[in-house]
Amino acid sequence: MIEVLLVDDQELFRAGVQVIIDAQPGLRVVGSAPDGREAVRLADELEPDVVLMDLRMPQMDGVEATRQILAPDRAARRSKPVRVLVLTTFNLDDRAATAIRHGASGFLLKDSTPQQLADGIRSVHVGNAVLAPGDLSTLLDAQFQQRRPVPATFAALTDKERAVFTAAARGLSNAEIGAAVFASESTVKTHVGAILRKLSLRDRVQIVVFAHEHGLIHQ
Repeated sequence: MIEVLLVDDQELFRAGVQVIIDAQPGLRVVGSAPDGREAVRLADELEPDVVLMDLRMPQMDGVEATRQILAPDRAARRSKPVRVLVLTTFNLDDRAATAIRHGASGFLLKDSTPQQLADGIRSVHVGNAVLAPGDLSTLLDAQFQQRRPVPATFAALTDKERAVFTAAARGLSNAEIGAAVFASESTVKTHVGAILRKLSLRDRVQIVVFAHEHGLIHQ
């Protein structure tokens, strides 16, 4: 059962989304918050699998709440990973891009269908991005006008891991990466795990962010 925390300042919207989620097999709403501060508190208390996060709220907005929820010190105290899926009214929203930089796994528009919402929750739960690779690249290119130096940890990757890193950063699936680097899907998964560990990244979405942040995506 995937446990979901809803965060939105509109009570009626939260109630409607809860009905949709609770009607889906394998999904259950375990908490509801009207602002970012309450979202941070409930994320620590309830340890949901996925936080469905609105961006524009009083007290504390969704960007700052995402940053605090996914901060390494908080994450280390939890018994399992928490993913954040942003809800926004605008496609290619700059705030959504900032939330992704802070660790969110992607975003959905508020007018998404119930099936798209359920699929999005399931996808981020297993560490995937909920955003087309092209859209994610557009968002992050705009965010990272000034590239940061590549950290020394990147040199620890093997040649094969670098090839997998580049393919994953471009949004390829495991099957597509396997075809590109002549490896099985299970081997690709092993390489991705090693990349995440060596670079201290949370999931595949963070590989994409890391590549854009350090100017590695276009190499």
